[in-house]
Amino acid sequence: MRTTIHQIQRMKEAGEKFAMLTAYDYPTAKILDEAGIPMLLVGDSLGMVVLGYETTLPVTMDDMLHHIKAVMRGAKQALVVGDLPFMSFQADGDDAIRNAGRLIKEGGCQAVKLEGGERVAETVHRLVEAGIPVQGHLGLTPQSVNQLGGYKLQGRTPKAAVRLLNDAHALQQAGVFSIVLEGIPALLAQRITSRVSVPTIGIGAGPHCDGQVQVIHDLLGLIPDINPRHAKRYASVAEIIGDAVTRYSREVRDGAFPSAAESFGPLERVQPVEPSKEASPATP
Repeated sequence: MRTTIHQIQRMKEAGEKFAMLTAYDYPTAKILDEAGIPMLLVGDSLGMVVLGYETTLPVTMDDMLHHIKAVMRGAKQALVVGDLPFMSFQADGDDAIRNAGRLIKEGGCQAVKLEGGERVAETVHRLVEAGIPVQGHLGLTPQSVNQLGGYKLQGRTPKAAVRLLNDAHALQQAGVFSIVLEGIPALLAQRITSRVSVPTIGIGAGPHCDGQVQVIHDLLGLIPDINPRHAKRYASVAEIIGDAVTRYSREVRDGAFPSAAESFGPLERVQPVEPSKEASPATP
């Protein structure tokens, strides 16, 4: 049975911490789903960790739909959230409803995520009224990287902290089922978490949020030269892959792979088929 937004809400009410991870393809989604991760995010972060862009800004709706569909084929129990990419919801509410509807209808995910606070509250309200569950995203919002001047900690001044508190309340009033808090001081995240009734999910926001989310590539060490301060590397999968393909290449060069034991057996001799007498042309 698939996790619902109501179950996520009950986790907060019960004081039960929960994990969220990103997924961008079928095999990863299947592994995370079978491991019991209750919520998966198909984030526009795929632009950087899958497609190789420097930011998330080039990611398109078609990119998101492609990856959401793959994740949905692998995840059968987790609640899957799809990111609304840059300029898919900022222009007007009609665009937002149309694009969010595509992620739900065509992609198959159960909820969408969008960045921003008070300025997107009306859009969030319209999406929720249309029957689309929405996850908010405050703090370090990657789609605003050019305006923020880089990937910097947010909410460090009293004025900025008050603004984020107001943004969180605005999102809650608009109807979000949860809020991602990225790159803000731990004490501010704790204050927001205690003052809103919806679950908060931290990434670089300290230990006091209701849940935590990480980019799967950071957690597994799939891109060694990307190691954010907020991430914890639980494995070094890039090294394992590099070692495996190096050994494979060496064995191919040395003629050690494939060995006779790893090859198919000899083909059975094919007996010639006698031509049918009935099909033979008549002799004069």
